[in-house]
Formats: sequence, structure tokens, C-alpha cells
Amino acid sequence: MHTATPSHRAGRPRPARAASAARRARGLSLVELLVSISLGLVVLTALVALYGNVTRTNNEMTKTNQLIENGRFAMQLLQEDVAQAGFWGPLDVIEPTAVPDPCVAYADWPADAAARAAYRDNLLSIPVHAYSDGTALAGCGASLANVIAQSDVLIVRRASSCISGVGCDGGTDTGPHLQISSCRTAAPPEPAYVVESKAELDARLGAGTHIRTKNCATETGRRKMLVNVYYVANSAAGVPTLYRVRLVNGSFQQPEPMVDGIQAFKVELGVDDLGSNGLPIGATNPGDGNADRYVACAPACDLAVLGNVVSMKLHLLARNIEPTAGHTDDKAYTVGPLAIAAANDNYKRHVFTTTVRVVNPSSRRETP
Repeated sequence: MHTATPSHRAGRPRPARAASAARRARGLSLVELLVSISLGLVVLTALVALYGNVTRTNNEMTKTNQLIENGRFAMQLLQEDVAQAGFWGPLDVIEPTAVPDPCVAYADWPADAAARAAYRDNLLSIPVHAYSDGTALAGCGASLANVIAQSDVLIVRRASSCISGVGCDGGTDTGPHLQISSCRTAAPPEPAYVVESKAELDARLGAGTHIRTKNCATETGRRKMLVNVYYVANSAAGVPTLYRVRLVNGSFQQPEPMVDGIQAFKVELGVDDLGSNGLPIGATNPGDGNADRYVACAPACDLAVLGNVVSMKLHLLARNIEPTAGHTDDKAYTVGPLAIAAANDNYKRHVFTTTVRVVNPSSRRETP
């Protein structure tokens, strides 16, 4: 008789692996789920806070960089123009006799020949003007009436560094141009220099009146007269801004916004009023080209100052364009001769100061 053999698995206990799989199939408990969500929220909150801090830090760094860059660029703009003030080419020194009105359009220069010559000489011999009250200079631009109380007005005058023609304003500007004669043997003698419009110079040449170089054969080049007016005023958006007004085609144009965030602008003129021997300058005792004192023009400077300027101290107070939340500016600022009380607002500020040599007038006074 055949007897069935029972299976080799019968009666054996269930493997532990199967029991473990059954437990895993049940998933997370509610407590475990809540703990994991809480940990995730903590990590997410930390990441959001970190991102917010990094963003705020970057924004403040951008504002600070903008503040520094605006102040640096404004100072560079002024420095470069002031350093070239009084450049007229190979022109002999002219002694001023009076302080000329710097805001007269070319068409309104004196009609009388003698008065016109005196006005022209004084313009060339006084290449910089500084005023603490811009409202007196309406002819230099309609918006000068809006000059803020913490700003001086600086006027810089010089000839173009290039000869008018192709590549140099095309010779199309109809305003005053300077032409200097180096011919000393012409008969009748040529004028030492002329300052006239392009049309007047063309007419002079057409009539056979020459302004020639040293060889008395070649007509000298013409240099456009450049006049720049700098001051600080609030823009339409209420942002303090450094403006410039230029002389173009013989008249002063509308103001150009140059640098945002410039709140105050002050000028001190370096005056050379002592010779190398330490005595006051005079007809027989010229200056030595070094500033003996610095003067703030309030409201304006006289002939003794403006006729002897050899250097200049420039002072700027730059301000952030946007406020900084949580910051209070409780500092007082000294901008040259001006003391500015704390504004107690949310804007950050920085003072910039430099000294610039007015190269051309000071170099003419140096003794070899």
C-alpha cells in the first residue's frame, strides 16, 4: 500500500521576512508624518530667511556701490573740466580788468568795439567763476532758479582741445571760436587773437584779413569756446542731481542731468596772491602758481580772487537714491565751508573731497 509523503514545508513556521514585509505595508503613522512635515517646514523657513537676508544684503550692497560710483563719477567729471580751465592754446597772458558777466549769450556781447574787446579779454583771463547763489545767474539756464541752498554754481571756460573741423564738432557750431595769430612780421600787424562766430571768421578770411601761424603763410585753426555751468538741483522726481548747462551755438542750452544722488556741491578757490619771495603779487612781482589761501565765494568773488585762481577744492555730498529700511542717518556732514545738520531720514550719505590744480593759469605763473 502506497502511503503519501507529506510536503517538506508542511508544519514549518512562517518566515520572518514575510512578517517584516507585512509591517512595512502599513506605511507611516500619523505622528511620524507630522514630525516629518514639521522638520520640512523648519528647513523651508530657514531657507526662506537665508534667501531674504541674502537679497537684502545684495540690495544694500547695490545701493552702496551706486552711492560710491555716483560720487566718484561726479568728482571725475568736475576734475577733468576744472583741470583744463583756461586753455586757450598759444595765447599770451592777459590781465583782467573787471569780472565779466559769465552768462551773456554771444549775440548779446557788447556792440561797441572797445567794450567788446575788454569783455572778451576778461572772459579769457578769468576762466572759472563760483557763486553760492544761483538765482543771480538766470542767463546761464532757466533752471538755475531751482538751485538748492546747499549747492554752489561753478562756471568753467576754455577752448576746445581740438581744431574745429572734421572729427571735431564738424566746425558747425555757430557760437564763438578762438583763433590765435603767431605771425609777428605781417604788415599791417595781425591781431593777437580774435573770438568771433564761424560766420564772422569766414567773412574776415574772405575779406583778406588773416590770422596765421608763425610762418605767416598758413591760416591758424579755430577752437570752439566751451563754457560749462555746474550746479545741484532736484529733478522732477525729487532726486538731488548734478546738472550741467553748456554753451552751444552761442547760447546756453537746457540743463542736462549728469549724476543722480548729488545732494550738495561746494567750491573753494585756491588764490595765488603771493610771489615766490613771499610778498604780495604786483606788476613786478608775479605769483608763483601755488595757492596761498582758499576762498569760498559767498555770494560771489571779486576780481582779486577770480583773477588769481590756480587751484580748487571740490566738495560733494552724495546720497542714496533709494532709502534703506531700518536705517536712520543721524550724522552731521561738513562739506567744505558748509555744515549740514543731520537729516534723520532713511538715506545713506557720503562726502567726497578733492583738490584740483587749474593747470593752465597756474603753469603760466611758474618761474623756471
